[in-house]
Amino acid sequence: MRVLVVEDDPSLLGVIRGIFESELFQTDTAETGDDGYFMAQQAIYDLIVLDLMLPGMSGVDIVRSLQSSGHTVPIILLTAKDAVKDRVAGLDAGADDYITKPFAVEELLARSRAVLRRRGTLGAEGDLTYGPYRLSPASREAFISQIPLSLTSTEYELLEFMVCNIDRILTREQIFDRVWGFDSRAGISAVDVYIHHLRKKLAAAGAEHSVRTIRGIGFMLKGEYDV
Repeated sequence: MRVLVVEDDPSLLGVIRGIFESELFQTDTAETGDDGYFMAQQAIYDLIVLDLMLPGMSGVDIVRSLQSSGHTVPIILLTAKDAVKDRVAGLDAGADDYITKPFAVEELLARSRAVLRRRGTLGAEGDLTYGPYRLSPASREAFISQIPLSLTSTEYELLEFMVCNIDRILTREQIFDRVWGFDSRAGISAVDVYIHHLRKKLAAAGAEHSVRTIRGIGFMLKGEYDV
């Protein structure tokens, strides 16, 4: 899974990044509100952890702008203990939860898991589940109706992103940025190559029509009724 952390304190930013990476989250970071908002707009994240007080756009402004443009990514706010009005504004704008500084590592991870469970992204055991699909981020194993899939690392990342966005159209650009990263030297044609590989492995498990091509846009993973 992939998380975006937006925090203007470099030392705290490094700590939070380390916390998520220790739990096998792919973690991107930004130190300003403007950079954070730009990255969040790419719609490649499963979770955003967002400081309220930032240079440029504030955390509340980012939440409002994302909500108004139709983004539904879960957001956890980082706030000072006395920032009650700001917390209320952030929650009213559409944030899912908040955590006050300083915080315990266990609390941040627990609140993150809780938000992802409420959004239907994580199952009770920490797996990603939807219909016949079950993925284990810890072991990077994937199953369809209990049939194991033998996936490469890139194929797993691709399927994970699609399962987290099942029945939603994902553009080639979104898939490329999520799976290969903004700075990758691979060409965007890699998306089509790996979609082809993934389709073959899904077909072998009985889900041959699950990945749909949306002409001129990208791809969509269909849910349980079409598998």
